[in-house]
Amino acid sequence: MITFAVTWFYSGKSPKAPGTAGSFAALPFGWLIWAYGGNTALIIASIAVFAIGIWVAHLYSNMLGIHDAGEIVIDEVVGQWMCLLVVPLGAVWMDAVWLLIAFLAFRIFDVIKPWPIRWVDRRVGGGFGIMFDDVLAGVFAMIALVGVVYLTGDLSGS
Repeated sequence: MITFAVTWFYSGKSPKAPGTAGSFAALPFGWLIWAYGGNTALIIASIAVFAIGIWVAHLYSNMLGIHDAGEIVIDEVVGQWMCLLVVPLGAVWMDAVWLLIAFLAFRIFDVIKPWPIRWVDRRVGGGFGIMFDDVLAGVFAMIALVGVVYLTGDLSGS
């Protein structure tokens, strides 16, 4: 059960780019949570997955003997869901575009890891450290996405 959670339904077991696979696998769940409960439900779900993620990432890392193994992608789920909080979902035909933009924004910050994300990634240990650098990447991506939404004038028309 720990492997199932920490690899987000085994998406983290992808032989190529497991973080990207985990981020992508997070999108339909995040969209469904948002569609049925709005931002409030998505915030609650993100907090719950963050808390569970600290625990399972810590256990899984200890089991493997590797801090933040690539197959641990529950951290990507939280960071990716955070991005959905600031994009204009609700015009179903445009949701796919905004999901793609949110996906790309998060992946850019998660891969590049500008300061302080890189500092956290290298210096904060345990399950909290595994989860928190992706939360920071999510925050950076959210800021960028707010700019994109503003500059596009919310093309969805909603």
